[in-house]
Amino acid sequence: MTALLVLSSLASAQTFTNETSVWVPTGLSGGQAHWADIDGDGYPELHDYGIVYDNDGTTLTRSFAIWNYAFGGWADTDNDGDLDFVSWYDPDVTLYVNDGSGSFTADSNTLDLSIVSCRGVALADFDGDSFVDAWYTGYEGAGYEPDRIAWNNSGSFTSSTRMEQGFRRPGRGVTAADFDEDGDIDVYVSNYRLERNGLYVNDGAGNFVDRAKYHRVQGTDDGWYYSYGHTIGSSWGDLDNDGYIDLFVGNFSHAAPYQDRPKFYRNRGPDHGWQFADLSAYVGIERQESFASPTLGDYDNDGDLDLYFTTVYSGDFPVLLRNDGNWTFTDVTNLEGLTGIPATYQAAWADIDDDGDLDLITGARIYENHTTGKAWLKLNLVGDGVTTNTTALGAQARITVGSSIQTRQVESGTGEGNANDLTLHFGFGSHALPVMVEVFWPDGTTVSYGPYDLNQTVTISQ
Repeated sequence: MTALLVLSSLASAQTFTNETSVWVPTGLSGGQAHWADIDGDGYPELHDYGIVYDNDGTTLTRSFAIWNYAFGGWADTDNDGDLDFVSWYDPDVTLYVNDGSGSFTADSNTLDLSIVSCRGVALADFDGDSFVDAWYTGYEGAGYEPDRIAWNNSGSFTSSTRMEQGFRRPGRGVTAADFDEDGDIDVYVSNYRLERNGLYVNDGAGNFVDRAKYHRVQGTDDGWYYSYGHTIGSSWGDLDNDGYIDLFVGNFSHAAPYQDRPKFYRNRGPDHGWQFADLSAYVGIERQESFASPTLGDYDNDGDLDLYFTTVYSGDFPVLLRNDGNWTFTDVTNLEGLTGIPATYQAAWADIDDDGDLDLITGARIYENHTTGKAWLKLNLVGDGVTTNTTALGAQARITVGSSIQTRQVESGTGEGNANDLTLHFGFGSHALPVMVEVFWPDGTTVSYGPYDLNQTVTISQ
């Protein structure tokens, strides 16, 4: 009887606990969140709606303020080895430059984007010059606004391109990935107001063409306007461990059956022209009207990416969907302790206490992860600053264990305006042997590194 009671107690233990009062006694705003290890001590710092918090491994302490900048991201914009902050404030690109000691100064070179409403920023080297550029979504001002690309010229943003693509659409989230593995970074824009989404394919020189229809990720097209969803945010990630980056599209949808529900798109790879298969009906997800911002991370260290997905209406509830393999997902929100989370657009993963599992910020709360007994590896990728930006945005790392090819990419944005930690996280369950790492760098080169023992953080320099 005693043994049965112990087993029952273990089975009911929850993975996540709300530790906000421990980490941030003064509280958080709940705005879009961006994680990155600014000072190189292994603990990622947090930007939360204009406030940057220093992380010492036990607490998040307010460090400095970036006035009213909710949307942006961390990147080494001048390739000098430290992280700067790229943001937007109506109507300008605003760059806060790190002097190397953790002191930030606003760049005197401002760039007017003529955008009065922006809901997301994706950072990557889009034109292959090794400097990180910025894609800004245009949302709604006096009508729908076009997206803009701000071009980085050796450390300052000096020019921009207006992305009309035939007509304007109200962009919410934006996220970037080299989904077709041709050595340049492509962009997926989540559009609201029942407009089709955009997949902008890069020609390598920073010229983009919307190929969402060809790649079958624009949303359901039944020949009329209202067939699309209200997409707020989307996330790239290899959901089936076949080595190709898939796509989850987070649709807010009213009850009408012709409006798109959230979409699970499987990347079919080069043999199928990098087209995607819509597996949404196979996966299944219980409908809530106000689904908003998704983020992917292997919270249970079993080797596959799980999905956390926010909602923004009272009466709806954010969900944690555990990936059980073969495109099967289980709702474990209550089981794992993520209950009572309010309406929020905030969702981002990071291992804030450096113990090998991913913690979660959402709804102005810090949820600490208590996963134990499963192997892990974290990777910090560093570009050479000549052919690849030093932040290595766009780089993909692959680790093969048996028939599983885990793929993770360095990315600046997920969902609507959030960003997971730049450090790549892999879970391995019961696997214990050293692993090799194959890195596909943004300049198109592929290099193998290792072997590496598990349960450590490794820095790989190009």
